Amino acid sequence: MDTATTKIIIVDDHPLFRGAMAQALGSDDGSIDIIEAGGFGELQSAIGEHHDIDLVLLDLAMPGVSGFSGLLTLQAEHPDLPVMIVSASDDPSTVSRAMALGAAGFVPKSSSIDTIRVAIEAVLRGDTWQPENSAGVSESDPEIEDILKRVTTLTPQQKRVLSMISQGLLNKQIAYELDVSEATIKAHVSAVLQKMNVDSRTQAVIRLSRLGADPLSLA
Repeated sequence: MDTATTKIIIVDDHPLFRGAMAQALGSDDGSIDIIEAGGFGELQSAIGEHHDIDLVLLDLAMPGVSGFSGLLTLQAEHPDLPVMIVSASDDPSTVSRAMALGAAGFVPKSSSIDTIRVAIEAVLRGDTWQPENSAGVSESDPEIEDILKRVTTLTPQQKRVLSMISQGLLNKQIAYELDVSEATIKAHVSAVLQKMNVDSRTQAVIRLSRLGADPLSLA
C-alpha cells in the first residue's frame, strides 16, 4: 500500500466482525485509517465527514439496504469511490453479479486476513479482485443477464431513484431527499421503468430483487 494515509470504511452490522477487521487491517504507523459503520446510514454520514475515502468494504445485508441496492446507491452517489463487497453470500453467481454491477472486488467473509489484504491492495492499485472459483463465471440465467444489462444502462441519478424506490420511498420523498421537483422524479421513474422493461414500480423492485438472495423491501 502507499505510504500516504489510506482511508478505508468497513460497513457491517456485526460489531465483532467489524472490530476484528479493523484491528487486523489497521496499522500502528498511521498509514491506514480505518473507519467503522454499522449500517448504510452511518456509511453515508462517514463519507460526508471524510471526503478522501479510498475504499469501502461493504456487506450485502445490513440495516438500510438489501441485496445490491447499497452498491447501486454508492455507485450513483460516489461513482469514483471503489467498493469491495465482503459478504457471507459468496456463491459464484452472487460474486459475478456484484462484479457485473460495478463492484471493484468481492471477498468472502470466510477468507483469511492475508487474502483480504491482498484483495484490498489489488483494488487500491486500480485492479479488480474476486475469488478464483468465481473468476470467469458467466451468468447462466437469461433473465438475470437481461436485468444486469438493463441496470447498467441506468444513469447515476436513475440508479439512485431505483434504489430509493426499492426502499419503499414515494416520489415526493425521493424528490425531497434529492432536492429536486416531484416532476423531475416522475420523469426519472418513467425512464427507469422503460429501461427495466416494466410497467410499474413494484415490477421494477421485483426484477431488481432477482439479482440477490434477499428480496428488496416493498414496504
